[in-house]
Amino acid sequence: MAEAKKDENLEEQVEEISIEGLAEEAEDFMSDPLETDDELDAIKAERDEFRDRFMRALADAENARKRGERDRREAEQYGGSKLARDMLPVYDNLSRALEVATTEQREQAAALIEGVELTLRELLNVFTKHGITLIKPEIGEKFDPQIHQAMFEAPVPNTSAGDIIQVMTEGFLLHERLLRPAQVGVSSAPAG
Repeated sequence: MAEAKKDENLEEQVEEISIEGLAEEAEDFMSDPLETDDELDAIKAERDEFRDRFMRALADAENARKRGERDRREAEQYGGSKLARDMLPVYDNLSRALEVATTEQREQAAALIEGVELTLRELLNVFTKHGITLIKPEIGEKFDPQIHQAMFEAPVPNTSAGDIIQVMTEGFLLHERLLRPAQVGVSSAPAG
């Protein structure tokens, strides 16, 4: 019995201490309300600053993701442009070889000529497979500085200024990007 009374007294003391301690803390908290408002304002300002920094970091991360995706797509489409540009002289040389072959040479070396034609056709198929398209201007077309490079101008009768009068080399596009302009001769104002 004495032990139960002892436990009861102990519980009352703990309860009294807890209530007294809480009352003191509440009194301290309420004693200086300006300091509390200032602290609250400081905490709110810090929260707003962290929120702003978080939103900026989130936007930066999203921009980096989009930039990375765009760079990946461009690397995928245009990464082989140096190799493609280096292959263009091979196309030019095969085309010239076929252009200069006379009828007599074509008859004597029919198999060789056919092999060169097949090689040229296969090269064009590989170009097409990788998004490389041929720019093949025709004589009489209008000069377009976006895809043509004027190598010379000459007055030619029965033409308008800006007409293509000669094609030296054909041009190429890699997807929508110019790989090499077609090199052409352009008519100036016709001689009168």
